[in-house]
Amino acid sequence: MTAPSDISTRTATDLPNYNNALVPSTFSDPLEHRAFLKFRLAQAYRIFGKYGFDEGVAGHITVRDPIRPDCYWVNPWGVHFKLMQPELLLLVDHEGEIQEKESGPSRFLNRAAYMIHSAVHEARPDVICAAHSHTTYAKAFGALGVPLDPITQDSCAFYKDHSLYSEFRGIVDDREEGLAIATALGSNKAVILQNHGILVATKSIESTIFFFISLEKCCHVQMITDQGAAARGLRPRLIDAENAAKTYKLLGSEIGGWFSGIPEFQLLEHEEGKRFEYVPAHKENM
Repeated sequence: MTAPSDISTRTATDLPNYNNALVPSTFSDPLEHRAFLKFRLAQAYRIFGKYGFDEGVAGHITVRDPIRPDCYWVNPWGVHFKLMQPELLLLVDHEGEIQEKESGPSRFLNRAAYMIHSAVHEARPDVICAAHSHTTYAKAFGALGVPLDPITQDSCAFYKDHSLYSEFRGIVDDREEGLAIATALGSNKAVILQNHGILVATKSIESTIFFFISLEKCCHVQMITDQGAAARGLRPRLIDAENAAKTYKLLGSEIGGWFSGIPEFQLLEHEEGKRFEYVPAHKENM
């Protein structure tokens, strides 16, 4: 299968462990960049839908707008993840105001999405994409109120780069709770929300989607491991700090997450037969 047209074929010469790897494309036209991010975000929702990461109308993924960085794109509330398309997305500012000119036809905004994502995007100007949902194993593991242990190669991608929000105060419907979650996230790429789910925030849509999928799997593996260890009267064997840190450096980096996330989008494009094609818009639409 050939590489999708939206992916650069330049090589990552600065990453010795990713020789000849593809690296993210750059855009000289901000409107094209916006169109690509909207296309990619809609794809991300459909990937979440394919994995069953929906829970009724709960869950949301946002991406910072490249033209108006004080705004982000988010799904209209009540539309299934599998049905998400770029033209349906809403552009919302940090005050929760839907931008009428740019947004899709359904102007129904999930208040919890606004409270959480506005706080994260404001607190972390480096974050381009953030994802939160109530996935099965994240909810179950989160109810234990503990962080992940470095018990596998994959869990090392979150070594000292995830945190725990050890509170649950009901549905997030006020700004203080959103700020508390953003504070708990800190400078990490992920936070486990006790009795709630998980949130992942990184510098690209691809890395956010990959690390979200991986964190859900790691929660599953942690619970299986803990159960097996308890049944045998044992304790899980942890990876030592030196090797956990070394593994994190390779697997937990932004470019590592981006590169690992690319196959999800390649597969979706292969299944749907649809890739990004930019049709120039008028500058006055900016």
